[in-house]
Amino acid sequence: MTDSPDEHELLQEGQISSAGTLLSRPEVEAVLAERFPRRPYCLVEDWLLFHVDEPPESLARVRSVGLQPMFLYSHCVIYDSEGRFPPGGWVRSTLCKTYDGVCMFETRNTVYVLIGQGREQTASLKTIFALF
Repeated sequence: MTDSPDEHELLQEGQISSAGTLLSRPEVEAVLAERFPRRPYCLVEDWLLFHVDEPPESLARVRSVGLQPMFLYSHCVIYDSEGRFPPGGWVRSTLCKTYDGVCMFETRNTVYVLIGQGREQTASLKTIFALF
């Protein structure tokens, strides 16, 4: 990730989201075991959901393969069940497969659990990928 002031500002922008959970880690893990058994998961905080702003035909192509035009970025990984992302590090997801509107953001490979308050904003793919 580059360190330009514009990119840092973008990562601090966005509407405060009402989503995110305040459940404890054992409570979150119990929900994950029930809803997403044996799936890799990552607990994140200080998160930002990007809603992709692209032409309708581009968004339709994403949806046609069973994905949603959304990405997750987190400034702080709390825990990754597979050890891929170090605690305290940052992570950006691939495209969203499902999002429950609260705290479970699923990609093809990982279920991200949004802990605490975060933000949501709209951005182009060019802008989103320029950040990482």
